[in-house]
Amino acid sequence: MRVVSLVPSLTEAVAVTLPGVLAGATDWCDRPADLDVARIGGTKNPDVDRIVSLAPDLVIANEEENRAPDLAALRAAGLAVLVTEVRTVPQALTELDRVLTACGASGRPAWLAEAEAVWAALPEPAERRTAVVPVWRRPWTVLGRDTFAGDVLARLGVDHAYAAHSERYPRVPLHELRAADPDLVVLPDEPYRFTADDGPEAFPGLPCALVSGRHLTWYGPSLARAPRVLAAALRAARR
Repeated sequence: MRVVSLVPSLTEAVAVTLPGVLAGATDWCDRPADLDVARIGGTKNPDVDRIVSLAPDLVIANEEENRAPDLAALRAAGLAVLVTEVRTVPQALTELDRVLTACGASGRPAWLAEAEAVWAALPEPAERRTAVVPVWRRPWTVLGRDTFAGDVLARLGVDHAYAAHSERYPRVPLHELRAADPDLVVLPDEPYRFTADDGPEAFPGLPCALVSGRHLTWYGPSLARAPRVLAAALRAARR
């Protein structure tokens, strides 16, 4: 089996579960740290000819991270393309199972079973807080409706302020984000790399939780540790 992955989190899931199966991955696929495969460009601008030249049995992609025209071009070249849709934690677990099976896994890996058990055992949050969750600045862009990261946070007791917005990733002026008066601001380190010196200063008077973007937005082996890692970062931000 030869697989090309266009999604960093799926790259990690396949590489950890099925060593040697990946023939190619994007330039942004940095997990596992020792991944040694052909690089095929970015998630939004993959080199279709390069992918075709690798002669994969399967290309794995995601409806949010990858562009429909690129996936259509791969199919037109005769390649099989599996496209995932991940908007919730349960959906992530199901889609990971589907991807790994399609890539040749004979059973559910231990890390996936652990992740499912960890999320199933998550207690009901003792309190609920509201948050604004920027994922980019210049312009400010936040989590909107129907996102995986939003579902992750909701399961940890954090309801983001734009969950009912008509867009999934709306651009919202900074003054409106401040006026939303959330209990906290959640600042992940990807896709935009918010840091202690880049992000919190825009929200004076509001507690800011700097969180791991990998644990907030990736669906793969990191899912097993995500509740613990994120909960610790959220607890550290108090009004």
